[in-house]
Parts: sequence; structure tokens; C-alpha cells
Amino acid sequence: MIPDSPPPYGTIVFDCDSTLSGMEGIEELARAAHASEIARLTTDAMEGRIPLEAVFGKRLDLVRPSRSDVAAIGRLYVERAVSGAREVVRGLQGLGKRVVIVSGGLLPAVIELARALAIDDVHAVDLRFGEDGSYAGFDPRSPLAHAGGKIEVLRAIAARPGAGRVCFVGDGATDLEAAGEVARFVAYGGVVRRESVFARARITCASPDFRALVPLLLSEGEIATLSASREHARRLRLPP
Repeated sequence: MIPDSPPPYGTIVFDCDSTLSGMEGIEELARAAHASEIARLTTDAMEGRIPLEAVFGKRLDLVRPSRSDVAAIGRLYVERAVSGAREVVRGLQGLGKRVVIVSGGLLPAVIELARALAIDDVHAVDLRFGEDGSYAGFDPRSPLAHAGGKIEVLRAIAARPGAGRVCFVGDGATDLEAAGEVARFVAYGGVVRRESVFARARITCASPDFRALVPLLLSEGEIATLSASREHARRLRLPP
């Protein structure tokens, strides 16, 4: 059984695609001719039917995104940020939490969302581009391009001095497989509810508003602290 320990936590980690942002970046990049195939590959990987490494490079080879394509996806991530995501991140940071993004998405795009949310700790898969901005491959050394990669990254995050206990929020099978490395894993289904993930997770949230995560991420004392702040109480819709 997946372990679970209640808050407080020192570090809160979020996935990006279909968690912080209401979209899958690789699917948005897909050209019309490959959209259905890429959507199928993505679903199979997120549902755990095939390992991530079996689809990661294949999807990118089908799309071959240019530097400008990836920049456009970064802007879309920001436009489609899940309702309440900014407010929740600000609240967590106001309590002194370390907020981190760990994603199998494309680093140049994920960084755009991270900047918009004022998150400076980002782990994703970097890309290579030619001098003309054309796609030249991805970083094959990135653990996040492989099944089990989030286990490795979360283990390293938890080992940092001062990290405290770690809570991880994500939507897919690659998130669920890392649940044993953290004090609490929250399966998020506010964008896409993946039944295979919800069936195994002990803690779940299906609300399309990120603010519903607050009682799952924070202790009663921490919520009371935020409620005492007029700004946080208003932004997070907490009772005064």
C-alpha cells in the first residue's frame, strides 16, 4: 500500500501537464497528421500501459518542435494554468514551503509556467536546437524521459538539507510510481481523472480549482496562519 503521512510538509512538488496547467504540452505540439497517434501514446504512458521511454522520443520525432514551437507551448501553459494554482503556490511560499515542479515535459516550456508562478526550482527534459532553431533532439540523460525517473528526482529532492517531508501532486502513472518516495502523494484529477491512478492513490482531488488542495497539503495550524492574512484568506477563499 502507498504510504501516507499527514501534513505539515517542508517541500511541495507539483507535476506540470494536466496538474498545474490544464493541457498536455506534447499533444498541443502535435501536427494534425499525428495528433491522434500522439494522444494515444500519451494516454498509454500516463495510464501505465507502456513505459515512458517507449514513447518519449517517438513523440518528439513525430512532432520535431522548433524553438519557437516550444516557446508557444510555454505561453499556452501560462494561459491555461489551472484555476487557483497561482494562489496556492503563493500561500505555500508564504508559509516558507519549498515549491518544486517535476515534469516529464519540455524544460524550455515548463520554465515559462514556473516563472509565471514564481517557482524557481524546475526539473523537466531539456531539448537541443540547431542554429536555425530547428529540433535537434532531447537530453537522453534526463531521468524524466524514462520510467522511474521521477523516483530518482524526488529521492534527490527529499535528501536536500532542510527539505523536510515531501508531498507530491500529480495526475499520471509516472507520478503514482514515485508515491513511495514522499510522505504524501495526491492524485490530481481536476484536468483529467485517470481512473487507474485514482484507484491506487490513497489521497485524491478531483476539483478543477487548485484551492481544493489546501486541506490536503497543509495542517490545520498552517491553514489558520493563512486565514489570519487578509490577502491569503481572500485569494485562497479561506474563512477569516
